[in-house]
Amino acid sequence: MDRERMEVFLELFREEPPIYIQELEKRAKEEEVPIIRRGTRDVLRYLIRVKRPLRVLEVGTAIGYSALFMKELLPKDGNLTTIEKVQGRIMTAKENFSAYDQEGKITLLEGDASEVLKQLVTEKKSFDFIFMDAAKGQYLNFLQDVMKLLAIGGVLISDNIFHEGDVLESRYAVTRRDRTIHGRMREYLEALTTNPELETICLDVGDGMTISTKRGME
Repeated sequence: MDRERMEVFLELFREEPPIYIQELEKRAKEEEVPIIRRGTRDVLRYLIRVKRPLRVLEVGTAIGYSALFMKELLPKDGNLTTIEKVQGRIMTAKENFSAYDQEGKITLLEGDASEVLKQLVTEKKSFDFIFMDAAKGQYLNFLQDVMKLLAIGGVLISDNIFHEGDVLESRYAVTRRDRTIHGRMREYLEALTTNPELETICLDVGDGMTISTKRGME
């Protein structure tokens, strides 16, 4: 199937996001800033509207595009916490939140995600929806704390699991510099799909994504 042709077809049925989200998307593409793909956006919209989470955690803010998109879908009393460590992106995200989050639903936590996640665990925070979209090679390192933060029945979405298709290839078919992340992403997928606390599905959407639901242990 021609993926490009399929994307054109799907555009006929996609709900348009708010104008400012469309403008942020256009600006990000012009400046070559990585943001979530439209297929990922579709899945986030569907799940947030169905699950109606009140406490959302995003690991990897970038310029704030996905946080703002999710914010628009939250229930009236919902809120979103997002984590970013790159100063340049933090500055842009703050500008965007100041301009487009008049309700104050978004909280930006600055710092390395591994440290921030541990602090959230220490504070006994709990989230019913977690979106993982940070450094792909760190997903596995984040997972232990993410599991502690994810409430029973909560949803964990992990984006870009294919890493531009590299994960599908043999270890020796990818460049030497990408072999470490190739191995880590495969380990992460195995960790998700074999964890007895999670029900996980892998989807061929965008650059690949997983949806995991935390179930109570009997």
